[in-house]
Amino acid sequence: MPFDHNHHYHPRLLRLVPRGTGRALDVGCGDGRFARRLAAKGLTVEGIDTSADLVARAAAAGSPGPGGVSYRQADVTAEAPEAGAYTFISCLASLHHMPFDTVLGFRRALAPGGVLAVLGCARSSTPADFARELAAVVTNAAARLVVAAGDRLNGGTDPVRTAPVQLEFPTLADVRRDAQRLLPGSEVRPLLFWRYLLSYRKPLE
Repeated sequence: MPFDHNHHYHPRLLRLVPRGTGRALDVGCGDGRFARRLAAKGLTVEGIDTSADLVARAAAAGSPGPGGVSYRQADVTAEAPEAGAYTFISCLASLHHMPFDTVLGFRRALAPGGVLAVLGCARSSTPADFARELAAVVTNAAARLVVAAGDRLNGGTDPVRTAPVQLEFPTLADVRRDAQRLLPGSEVRPLLFWRYLLSYRKPLE
């Protein structure tokens, strides 16, 4: 498969999933790859996306089990998720397409002890951010060369259709400020490939 920054962080996100079974919501599910990985952990997963084409592609891929996965076209900014319903909510590289305060709806949709995991995109805003961005450029080029070499050895790959790309991102400083305001106790960690990881666990009631 072509090197993909979001897919690279799937294992890290999966480590945030609470133990046991439950319901999960994957917001901006795209082709359903991460939703299927959640189903493989035994969760009952709902994948939603605003793109009908991507939802159809995700549904055609089926589910690996043991959990189930279903998909539907939906916009969380217009249709709030069910309150208190989910053990785990993921939002991969899609929050910047929405107002940041959409996370309030995600917080309400978590069951007590449930976890929200956002893999987001943000602009650099400090010297440390810019240094990490420079390191990412070098590492990204090397990773793409390795993947391209593997593709050639394996006869190439089919072109991959991706979700729409938006390049207008908030700064990492803005993300940290808004996360603390709207998700008290949350943590924002900068990652290498122009991403950050926001994690939040809803307090037990």
